[in-house]
Amino acid sequence: MTRLAERIGGLDEHHMSKWAPPEKGGRASAVLILIADNDGRPDVLLIQKAATLRNHAGQPAFPGGAAEPGDVDLSATALREAAEEVGLDPSGVSVVASLPVLYLAPSGYVVTPILGYWHTPGPVGVNDPGEVASVARVPIAELADPSNRFQVRHPSGYTGPAFGVSGMVVWGFTAGLLSMLLEWAGWARPWDADEVRDLEVPTGLRETLL
Repeated sequence: MTRLAERIGGLDEHHMSKWAPPEKGGRASAVLILIADNDGRPDVLLIQKAATLRNHAGQPAFPGGAAEPGDVDLSATALREAAEEVGLDPSGVSVVASLPVLYLAPSGYVVTPILGYWHTPGPVGVNDPGEVASVARVPIAELADPSNRFQVRHPSGYTGPAFGVSGMVVWGFTAGLLSMLLEWAGWARPWDADEVRDLEVPTGLRETLL
């Protein structure tokens, strides 16, 4: 985690220009990239959002959400949201770093990804069915496995990296962050970026995703 934190410290908005925030506007929010060592087999916590949500319905994601007045900072936002969504005990987490601010146009969120080290893992699960459909601790080895990596093509024309792990197709904003995480940490392995699969998206949700 120290190596990863050092690399993140050298990042700026140019590394993530694809999601550069607007000069004004957008709702402040945060997501938690939570990594546990798991006896030398590190994993990352992902959720699958509820299919009934207005934005990003049914998508795999990191725990997180909008900032609230009582949050001391955006790290507190990320930890609070994770506690609400999956029952995470924040006392078991050390905040390692904040990544550059990013923008999710479909929801209007200005997102700060928070990297956390889960030094004392505890039970997690679906704590708020209105927000979360499922929870998974995904091994980093599975994310780095070239056989689980490909690109997806959204009906809108968007094409980007994806992962087939834990019964989910992880794509979009979350997959982009995971791809960069693998590179920063030195976990990435060569994979076939020329393999492009069409993403199956229900017609009524096409404008709410990405």
